[in-house]
Amino acid sequence: MNASRPAGDPDRNLTHLHESLLEHAPIEPKQIHAMPVNATDLDRAAEDYAHELQTITGDPPVLDLIHLGLGPDGHTASLIPGDPVLQVTDRDIALTGVYQNRRRMTLTYPIINRARQILWLVTGSDKSGPLAQLRNADPAIPAGRVNQAHATVLADKAAAAKL
Repeated sequence: MNASRPAGDPDRNLTHLHESLLEHAPIEPKQIHAMPVNATDLDRAAEDYAHELQTITGDPPVLDLIHLGLGPDGHTASLIPGDPVLQVTDRDIALTGVYQNRRRMTLTYPIINRARQILWLVTGSDKSGPLAQLRNADPAIPAGRVNQAHATVLADKAAAAKL
């Protein structure tokens, strides 16, 4: 199993980012630092990407803004319930176990929780339970372990139904 999804794959986050934002914004390609999920050696690629972020944003890396979504199971980024990556505290980028037939490269809690601002976008009725848990910083879901001190949540009516 690997993390690779070809360019343009609808399951790849970068595809959605391009379609919804990058194709409509004056951002130079050299300003986009995509995770190297198609690398042959994913462990090495994760280390290299962490170093790239450090080079760009400082040591330790501090991102100005992280945009997160919320899954119906309470996952965020690729921090999936029950995955060993949830316990990673010594790296900013790590690989998950197999999830939906692939290993994923993800930001870990240390770098997410150092961000200056976190923007959550939550839509759909299947997110109403996890959104209530997120609001209560419930560590039973991966999203609940994200620092909420500098977070803003935008949710539609369906997702906010249980608030």
